[in-house]
Amino acid sequence: MSSFAVHRNRTSSKFRHIAFGVTIASAAIATVAVAAGPAQAASSPSVVGQKYSDAKGALSGAGYSVVVSTTFGDQTNRDDCIVVRQQDRSVPPPENTGASATNQTLVSLNCDAAVASATKAGNSLGSPEGRAAAAAAASSASASATPAPAAKS
Repeated sequence: MSSFAVHRNRTSSKFRHIAFGVTIASAAIATVAVAAGPAQAASSPSVVGQKYSDAKGALSGAGYSVVVSTTFGDQTNRDDCIVVRQQDRSVPPPENTGASATNQTLVSLNCDAAVASATKAGNSLGSPEGRAAAAAAASSASASATPAPAAKS
């Protein structure tokens, strides 16, 4: 074997070892970057099914700022809308500041009427939600009705 062939084999062997080392190092860096990922907020209290006004109070009390991400319907005031979905996230602070991350809860609101009518969108009386809302409205109406005065003898 010529000295050129031996030198070439040693050189290509060194390059293979270097390339292998670079590949391993790149894979390790990529694994660390993926594992770190975006910061996740701790779990906020569940407010799905609650009025927005009640949900805001519960989330604020737990240290979360509330962000309305989606709203559908326009039949009720925002505070009376029902939370139908929530998702937590942690927002990193602006760069080069001493601030800390902010915990937020994104909420989706249903602002349709509790029960549909000829003029308002809402839950059908044929659905479990509509029947429950109609029953709740009927029981609150009967509870708030004033009794007739007793007849005097």
